[in-house]
Amino acid sequence: MSEPRVPLIAGNWKMNKTIGEAKDLAREVVGGGRPSGVQVMLAPPFTALSAVAEVVNNTDVVLAAQNMHWEDSGAFTGEISPVMLTDLGAKMVIVGHSERRHVFHETDEAINHKVQSALNHGLTPILCIGETLEERKADKVFGVIAAQLEGGLSGLDAERMARVIIAYEPVWAIGTGVNATPEQAQTVHQLIREQLSELFNKGLAMNTRILYGGSAKAANAAELMAQPDVDGLLVGGAALNAQEFLGIINFEHRGS
Repeated sequence: MSEPRVPLIAGNWKMNKTIGEAKDLAREVVGGGRPSGVQVMLAPPFTALSAVAEVVNNTDVVLAAQNMHWEDSGAFTGEISPVMLTDLGAKMVIVGHSERRHVFHETDEAINHKVQSALNHGLTPILCIGETLEERKADKVFGVIAAQLEGGLSGLDAERMARVIIAYEPVWAIGTGVNATPEQAQTVHQLIREQLSELFNKGLAMNTRILYGGSAKAANAAELMAQPDVDGLLVGGAALNAQEFLGIINFEHRGS
């Protein structure tokens, strides 16, 4: 029998917040209270990682990075390595976010290199996958999801895969204010779990945390989290406001 999956509420601040603003927001989140049994993660921009690390140190809030290069060091102008991230105290890293895929043209192969490198350095990768509106309209959701999942996890054995978190982000719902319905999210999350069962094994699939990302907010958090295969939320815009984000973290108190 699988262990209960610990809910994860993850805040991705994207390219927002100065160092001072980041520290203030992190302090509000840390001091805002949260139910036991819910994990909270903050992913500030690289410039604020060190400052936020000081705020979350000795708390149960996890520090994450929004991206990384797969090499430890080298002539990669403008990039950040996993060695640098762990040196700052990061424990998790977001890889393959749709903005990295579609704005910066990252491939499944590059994303797989990042997943492998993160694991090699003790970082928990949050692998993002998701379809565009055009792909959904063309009934290609399952094919797109399966291909991104298989490509991103290529070469992993079950032991390493057990340290990976998956985030389903329908591209058409990110930053648009239009979120997938709870039923749409559940359908794809169930598909992901079935695919993981085929790629690895059923036990691992049942223990893997799968987050939903895409216009998640306090008003819809409880309904999304009530779905059996939704294990957390990857929150963008709503994570930039402390009270809104705390409302999401406390989703258990917002249900019917």
